[in-house]
Amino acid sequence: MEELKHWAIETLRDLISIPSISCEEEDAVHYYKQALSKTGINAVRDGLNLIAVSSGFDSAKPTILLNSHIDTVKPVNGWSYNPFSPTLVGKRLYGLGSNDAGASLVALAAAFACLERRPQPNNFIYLATCQEEISGAGGMEYMCKRLPPVHFGIIGEPTMMQPATAEKGLMVIDCEVKGHAGHAARNDGDNAIIKALPVIRSINGFAFPKSSELVGAVKCTVTQVEAGTQHNVIPDCCRFVVDIRTNELYSNKEIFETLQQTFPGCEMKPHSLLLKASCIDHRHPFVRRAIRSGMTPYGSSTTSDRSYLDCPTVKMGAGDSVRSHSADEYIELHEIREAIEQYVLLLDNLLLDNSKINLSCPN
Repeated sequence: MEELKHWAIETLRDLISIPSISCEEEDAVHYYKQALSKTGINAVRDGLNLIAVSSGFDSAKPTILLNSHIDTVKPVNGWSYNPFSPTLVGKRLYGLGSNDAGASLVALAAAFACLERRPQPNNFIYLATCQEEISGAGGMEYMCKRLPPVHFGIIGEPTMMQPATAEKGLMVIDCEVKGHAGHAARNDGDNAIIKALPVIRSINGFAFPKSSELVGAVKCTVTQVEAGTQHNVIPDCCRFVVDIRTNELYSNKEIFETLQQTFPGCEMKPHSLLLKASCIDHRHPFVRRAIRSGMTPYGSSTTSDRSYLDCPTVKMGAGDSVRSHSADEYIELHEIREAIEQYVLLLDNLLLDNSKINLSCPN
């Protein structure tokens, strides 16, 4: 395990130095495939994704998916260091993607390699996906259709190695309220902005009655508005975008249909209905083992590749979500080492009873 910890840290440093912004992961994927081979992991490339399957895969055994993403967001302004140059200050490693989610990416790979070296009651699949930061069609959305049946999954994201047993889903809706154009100097036309204002007020913060114990209520937020072509023309349409964070008590389809029925004068079109909320029963053997180890389950307000999967999953990884997408993103070296140890501790000889624990969100 000590060799794998060293490999994980050195590999992460190399990955930071190779820009892997969403849809530009080519060089990083090429490097990472070679780096994985040094641990004995024979990863196969599929698009800009890498997948490795347990040697001696046995379809009679349950299968556990270990996933994290290789892509990053674009660097924001305000960095003190070069975001593409791994900078070690004391025992803190700075660099874009170090926290989100490079540390989890390499820690899960090291855990996979460690678990492979002893007999296990489960198959393991290690999956490094692309385009997570943009919910791209070439990443998990594509790969989940190509996986064998998966009975449980860990999605590596920065959670301070606490198990996020529920997470909110995401739905983005394009809305349009129509009016009639006219000259601003005359009392004619039907101003779409004025018509849209009460709709925007009502949708923003629209209350759905059912609230989740772990992730709270559905949250609707109007985040973009566009209307008008020039100062002297009454606008004939007002377009706006609604960001909706869903909980496991509603399907995205239910939420969309409710809004459509409530606001019939507003045309609505969802970007996608795929990013659903997710949850796992706390009686699941992995969650029970995590709790016995002193970990605290919680609900996450952010969305991950977990939303594409239909099996029980937890989101769990090294680092802290508050560092993500920020200047001077960093990971503590001890967080990587401890994550490897904890992954192995929680997964080694884990017994899954699929007749009792395949409980995820009702939607």
